[in-house]
Amino acid sequence: MMTATNLAALHRGLTYLQDGLARACIFLCSLALITLVATFGWLVFGRYVLNATPTWVEQLALLLVCYIVFLGAAVGVREQTHLGVTLFRDALPPALKGFVVLIGDVVLMLFGAVMCLSSLELFQFGWSTLLPMLNIPESFRTLSAVLCGGLICLFSATRILLGLLNALSPNSQDQNEMKRA
Repeated sequence: MMTATNLAALHRGLTYLQDGLARACIFLCSLALITLVATFGWLVFGRYVLNATPTWVEQLALLLVCYIVFLGAAVGVREQTHLGVTLFRDALPPALKGFVVLIGDVVLMLFGAVMCLSSLELFQFGWSTLLPMLNIPESFRTLSAVLCGGLICLFSATRILLGLLNALSPNSQDQNEMKRA
C-alpha cells in the first residue's frame, strides 16, 4: 500500500517528467520556427537580391513545418489546449464527469499508440527514399508523426495515471475543491 507521501512524490515526479517533455517540445518547435523564418529570409534575399533562388528552402520548410505542427499538437494534448466541446461533460455530475474525462484520455492514448505504430511503419518504408534538394531520408519527415503519436500516448497515459493517483489520494476531494475555486 502506498502512503500519501509516496503518492504525492509519484505525482510530482510524473508531472515534472511531463513538464520537461512539453518544454523540450516547445523549445524544438521554437528552434524550428526560428530556422524557418531565417531560411525564408535567405530565400527572399537570394531571389530578389542575388537573383539566384535557393531551391532547398522549400523542402526544408516542409520538414520544419511537420515538426512544428506535430510536436505542437502533442504539447496541445498535454496542456489540454485543443478545441473541444465540453458543454455536455461539464453538465454531468462530478462522478460521471471524471469517468467521461477518463474515457476521453483512454481514447486519446489509443489514438496516439495507433498513430505512433502506423507512422513507424511509414518511417521504416521511407528510409530508402531521399527528400529532394536536402538528400536526407524521407523518414526524417515522418519521424515527427512517430514522435507526436508516442508523446500523445505518453501524455494521455500519464494523465490517466495522475487522475487515478488523485482519486486514491486521501485528500483528493480537498484538491478537487481547490481546483474549482
